[in-house]
Amino acid sequence: MDCKQRRSSSSPRIKPRLIIHGGAGNIKPTNLTPERYEAVRASLLGMIAKTHSYMHDVASPSALEVATYAVTLLENDPLFNAGKGAVFTRDGIQQLEASVMVSRGHAKRAAGALGLRHVRNPILLARAILERGEEDLWGRKGQGHKDSTSTSDSHNLDIADLDVPSAQGHTLVFGSAAETLARNYGLEFAPTSYFFTQTRWDEHVRGLEQEKSGKQCSATWSAEEYLPQGTTGAVALDSDGVVCCATSTGGLTNKLTGRVGDTPIPGAGYWAEEWDEGSQSPESPHPTLPRVKNFWERGVEAVRRTGSILEFGGALRGLMADCLPTPFFYTPLTPSASSQLTTTRSFATSGTGNGDSFLRVNAGRTVAAIARWGGRSCAQALTAVTGPGGQLQQSAGDRWMKTGEGEGGMIGIESIVVRDVQGNVVRARSSIIQDHNCPGMFRAWVDDNDKAVFQVWHDVEGRREDMSDWKGEKDGM
Repeated sequence: MDCKQRRSSSSPRIKPRLIIHGGAGNIKPTNLTPERYEAVRASLLGMIAKTHSYMHDVASPSALEVATYAVTLLENDPLFNAGKGAVFTRDGIQQLEASVMVSRGHAKRAAGALGLRHVRNPILLARAILERGEEDLWGRKGQGHKDSTSTSDSHNLDIADLDVPSAQGHTLVFGSAAETLARNYGLEFAPTSYFFTQTRWDEHVRGLEQEKSGKQCSATWSAEEYLPQGTTGAVALDSDGVVCCATSTGGLTNKLTGRVGDTPIPGAGYWAEEWDEGSQSPESPHPTLPRVKNFWERGVEAVRRTGSILEFGGALRGLMADCLPTPFFYTPLTPSASSQLTTTRSFATSGTGNGDSFLRVNAGRTVAAIARWGGRSCAQALTAVTGPGGQLQQSAGDRWMKTGEGEGGMIGIESIVVRDVQGNVVRARSSIIQDHNCPGMFRAWVDDNDKAVFQVWHDVEGRREDMSDWKGEKDGM
């Protein structure tokens, strides 16, 4: 069912939501100076405010447009490990990666570009590959072909001679072919000097020196300082109920040239999905598996059976919403009406941290699978993967907090929408979700009351702030 089929003009609007992150890892009060803390705080809150204004533009941008808009701001800011602020490989060059994924609305669902060195905003290339997916999959446009190159000359093939008529049916495109696509799409290029920052270069050199001297076991991680090994990302929900994640990075500090991280890999560093609760029949798609009602369905049914017991006031209702699973806050529905309703759950996430660990546990998709098939909320599932003691941490074994392995965090949005047979929205609720197992994660979001919130650590800071205080902070980027 596409976006237009899901939405009706008479339906109540689904409230758009947004959360962004700027990396995670060994970020401690002892190694994050007050000046840098304030710089990151001002930057992320400025981006949240600017993107929030964009979200509520009269054009009603899609989740894809909102998420990629936010990530371009992150890519343009040298404070963060993406685009302008990307880290260096061991060889002193930068190779960028980016990806996007939507819960529905585009045939490819996910797209990524990697091994980039000249595309100013890699996230826009990933978005363009996704948006052109329908045409590419059918081969309707841009399928001109160059003359074949003889076998004797093929090893001397110049980059300008690459035959790249489109992204075809591909989800991921690498290096020169990806940059050829970007040029065909009319995206902005930049010289390699644009991506150079002295801070990242100093981290690169210092990491190699520490490794050589034996003071640390790897040039990619330090117990004393925060060497960026994370990403930047955004997750958005739009008024059609579509969720989108967008992620961009320079990778690990001092990674091998040619290393591919989790950022472009669907299911590892990011994921977006939606599903209808209770939509499987006993006959399909897995007749050998017993059909057991999950926690979510049992919660919804409990509310429908008992009716309205208590009606909370606004403040208490908001507090309790953080403590109890979402189904308990649906307005009770009569049994006759409920049989004609469809409950759709949606989830999108963007991860940050040690990408090799995210790849090992397929972190993004694992969260969705736990929620979908394990009958748990997405918030619970996310904590089971990336929270303290979760699957990411477990993947490091006895190397935890010694090599950087397993460290990371994830941001996301979960949405529950109830629709009638005409597709009208009857009830809708969404939640910003997040967790991390490492000392810190830079993130900011818009809360239920349209306040901007910034946090690095677990529940020790993060006051609610008026969005108007931060609008225009980054207009000059």
